[in-house]
Amino acid sequence: MIICLTGENDFGWRAELDKMVQAFVLEHGDMAVERLDGEAASFERLQESLRSIPFLTARKLVILDTPSAQKQFVEHAERLVKELSETTDLIILEPKLDKRLAYYKFLKRTTDFRESTGLDEDGLVRWLIQTAKERGGAITQADARFLMMRIGLGQRLLANELEKLLLYNPTVSRQTIELLTEPAPQSTVFELLEAAFAGNATLASALYRDQREQRVDPAQIIAMLTWQLRVLALIKAAGQRSSDDIARSSKLSPFVVRKSQTVAMRLTLGRLKRLIADLLAIDVRSKLTKIDLDEALENLLLSITTI
Repeated sequence: MIICLTGENDFGWRAELDKMVQAFVLEHGDMAVERLDGEAASFERLQESLRSIPFLTARKLVILDTPSAQKQFVEHAERLVKELSETTDLIILEPKLDKRLAYYKFLKRTTDFRESTGLDEDGLVRWLIQTAKERGGAITQADARFLMMRIGLGQRLLANELEKLLLYNPTVSRQTIELLTEPAPQSTVFELLEAAFAGNATLASALYRDQREQRVDPAQIIAMLTWQLRVLALIKAAGQRSSDDIARSSKLSPFVVRKSQTVAMRLTLGRLKRLIADLLAIDVRSKLTKIDLDEALENLLLSITTI
């Protein structure tokens, strides 16, 4: 068995690796697994591990983590694989592979090549629901999307937060998500804008102050507001085009586009332009003169709620 695990979704292939290692250890024991770091181990050490036979076990599993860090390994990979002992299984971990190189083509041709790509929003929803079920719990599609909206789309972070939620209550709900998770700064800034455009000055101010209490710098809030306003501008400029079409042409996440469309519907293009200009003026003033950024940003939010 010679397997190569690669791809941008390191959570996905590392989870697959864990399952394979657990199954191997269950059959052959802990001593049958040897793991080498390609950046730390010498080429000679990598070569020795692949050539040697198992000790006190019928088979052994060698895991090479980024062996391409060793130039010699890349140059001699084909020979080393041919010399691999029949009693040795090999798993090669290569998080990032240049598809133009002969090494990539060799791995693709010779190994059981498994590339783990990042999940899209719908894929993450299905994964959250299935993972909760496998752990004896449950989460609805709506609550899975709410969890993603609240903390982001990183699969590793979602896995950690889901584990915590399931330990608290096997049935995950919006209430437990709000109780046990901290919203990502970008998510909170979206909620902040949504509250402001809805005319809720009290909530907008509370959300802004909550960000400051969490030590999010005003300059960072300006950057996040700028990003969100750019998303809204792209949606407004797209007219009646679908969210998927807007996402493809603008290279935004469909999840972000769909989430922002509700706010965009409340805005006229003129109002959006004024808001962008006002935010730009605050940013320029903050760089040229000494101003109270907190006061300036809160006043901006207040002006939005009264329009």
